[in-house]
Amino acid sequence: MQRPYRTFFSVTLAGLACSAHATGLVYVPINPTFGGSPLTGTTLLAMAEATNKHKDPAVVSSLLDQSPLDQFNDMLQRSVLSQLSSAAVGGVLGSGGKLKPGTVETGDFRIDIVDAGGGVLVITTTDKTTGATTSFQVGGQGG
Repeated sequence: MQRPYRTFFSVTLAGLACSAHATGLVYVPINPTFGGSPLTGTTLLAMAEATNKHKDPAVVSSLLDQSPLDQFNDMLQRSVLSQLSSAAVGGVLGSGGKLKPGTVETGDFRIDIVDAGGGVLVITTTDKTTGATTSFQVGGQGG
């Protein structure tokens, strides 16, 4: 007959021999804002945008307020402006598809391309009716 203290002792020894060693829990952030990997930022943003149910009321109401004729007119206007910009770009491209310095004029706009040196071109577009201008640079460091 087995004695009770031997059973307890053998069970305790078996439990100690098979015990697992636990370590502390370590918090690893997912959001890059809080120290997580920057590679997860795009995924988190896409998930947030996909689940976003809120719409800008100004945009929604402006689209709903337009008649089909107004919508068609907007699309037609964008198409014509796209063709005009393609024609303007065709006038400023030299051989090899590179921009060349000079001036291109359309009905409402004047586009000046100036070589600023160092491979940098400054492109200035002027609205002939209002005189408003905008400009940007192309090229430079390796371009």
